[in-house]
Amino acid sequence: MISRRACFRNLIQSLRTGSTASKLRSSNCYASRTAPSLQPVVELSPDSDDEYADVDWDNLGFSLRPTDYMYITKCSGGDSFEEGHLSRYGNIELSPSAGVLNYGQGLFEGTKAYRRENGRLCLFRPDQNAIRMQVGAERMCMPSPSIHQFVEAVKQTAFANKRWIPPPGKGSLYIRPLLMGSGPVLGLGPAPECTFLIYASPVGNYFKEGLAPLNLFIDDEYHRATRGGAGGVKTITNYSPVLKALTRAKSRGFSDVLYLDSVYKKNIEEVSSCNVFIVKDNVISTPATGGTILEGVTRKSIVDIALDHGYQVKEQCIPVEEVMEADEVFCTGTAVGVAAVGSITYQGKRVEYKMGDQCVSRQLLSTYMGIQKGDIEDKKGWILEID
Repeated sequence: MISRRACFRNLIQSLRTGSTASKLRSSNCYASRTAPSLQPVVELSPDSDDEYADVDWDNLGFSLRPTDYMYITKCSGGDSFEEGHLSRYGNIELSPSAGVLNYGQGLFEGTKAYRRENGRLCLFRPDQNAIRMQVGAERMCMPSPSIHQFVEAVKQTAFANKRWIPPPGKGSLYIRPLLMGSGPVLGLGPAPECTFLIYASPVGNYFKEGLAPLNLFIDDEYHRATRGGAGGVKTITNYSPVLKALTRAKSRGFSDVLYLDSVYKKNIEEVSSCNVFIVKDNVISTPATGGTILEGVTRKSIVDIALDHGYQVKEQCIPVEEVMEADEVFCTGTAVGVAAVGSITYQGKRVEYKMGDQCVSRQLLSTYMGIQKGDIEDKKGWILEID
């Protein structure tokens, strides 16, 4: 039997010099010593070489479809994270007193893998997700993986699940990195152990409307985040509190909720799971991130693309009255991409917005997707090939 030390040494060496495939082989070797409650990976399944999984790619939607493998590593006592390993996708074991279960000490990220027409598999700016996780980990009193370890883990997860990456134009492989306080705690405090885990699922459009325009409801009763809170990082505690408002809005026929600031209740902030932009007289505006708004990777990319197209972009407070008078409104996020808003309803008043191929959002979306698909040259180094 190959020793644990030898496997560990081979994994480090492959990460420094080898291809993704060699990294997977050595990480599989390292995983041959079973972690509790996880199914060990000794060799990748023969199914991993199939070109595609048995999926109806034309009807994906945005729901969980378990893939073959997940990545996991742990960190205890403030040390660095161990070199991780791939395991068969499955349940994990947690103490009932785990920090994430008792006190919500956890973060997640979202990124995607795409299949291009030439067969190449690509990621879009995963280093930005790694940086954002580090910022969030500091806020939530957790250690975080290095940028290199994060990106390599995402690459390994995507490559191991490559048969689940949809055909070009059919969707993407949504990759969900998690960082959580997995160690046991009773009194309020940081967990003594943290787990970094990545799983993936093939997805289509996030909203049931598909590419149809969204209909948003501005909620002035519930708030997504408050000053001094954790709204500016991707902590898990930011999302379940919006379920009440989101469920109520959807029951009334709306796509999602646009939230106002919790202090003055007059400036827009975010939609439940994405950033928002408005367009007025060819000036693009988006709420400034000031601790209550998540700095989205797609948001940042769209700002850069808009500037390249010659638009003036403002990051500032946006009163709700300006939203109701805008020419266009659109949302951005990893899950949603760039989604046009057809209408917004606020205090019983419904306003409809400009739509069509000549819209600013459509132009920005075309460039954004063109870079991802390889139809437009990636001059910014945003694309990372994984095979």
